[in-house]
Amino acid sequence: MSENKTMIKFQNVSKQYILFKNDRERFKALFFKPKNAKYHMALNDVSIEVSEGESVGIIGDNGAGKSTLLKMITGVAFPDTGTVTVNGTVAALLELTAGFALEMTGRENIYLRGYTLGLKDAYIQKIEEEIIDFAELGDYIDQPVRTYSSGMKMRLGFAINVNINPDILVIDEALSVGDTSFKKKCKNRISEIIRQGKTVLYVSHTEDSVREMCTRAIYLRKGTVIYQGDVDEAFRLYKEYKEKHPPKKKK
Repeated sequence: MSENKTMIKFQNVSKQYILFKNDRERFKALFFKPKNAKYHMALNDVSIEVSEGESVGIIGDNGAGKSTLLKMITGVAFPDTGTVTVNGTVAALLELTAGFALEMTGRENIYLRGYTLGLKDAYIQKIEEEIIDFAELGDYIDQPVRTYSSGMKMRLGFAINVNINPDILVIDEALSVGDTSFKKKCKNRISEIIRQGKTVLYVSHTEDSVREMCTRAIYLRKGTVIYQGDVDEAFRLYKEYKEKHPPKKKK
């Protein structure tokens, strides 16, 4: 019996960002090396592997490195050192409204997003109506996206990403899409994708949702992998650290 294929692999990955005081300083840095710059180590020598069919929870405080990890998987950010290998099509439920052409209609944006993911016309045509039905935008699907509310844009973005049959689905729990019934519909679709044996990475602070959706967890702290394995143990270590290091009260 063959082992499951490795879908995501980080080998000794590190990423450092310069912290700028303001946009002016950020702009100047395009032309001049910043003096007395402050640096933030977003990821520090991270090595992880995620196999085909796994559902893995990513936990940790704000600033732990979760977003940087996901950006590297989706190809938005790149490591300073180390290597990141991703095998297969990635759909990311992160910044759902990013990348839309505002003057194009919702229907035209389905094709645009499909092309950026490397999908062929025939396949996009096949899933077009599924996406439109899922998004529940009615006649607005043939109106320019600039006329959409932020919620409508998010619905369309979500509908596209969960219906392209991705090999890897990346989810941010902080995502808020539509009313209660639509959120339930989204959750059911994600559960269906997991049952189909797709690879899922799920960022969350909620123990119950991670336990429900994930087979294991990765606990990040200040850019370093503290633990990867059993979900309960990951949250035990996470809560233990938070109890010992409560947030400082503002004076």
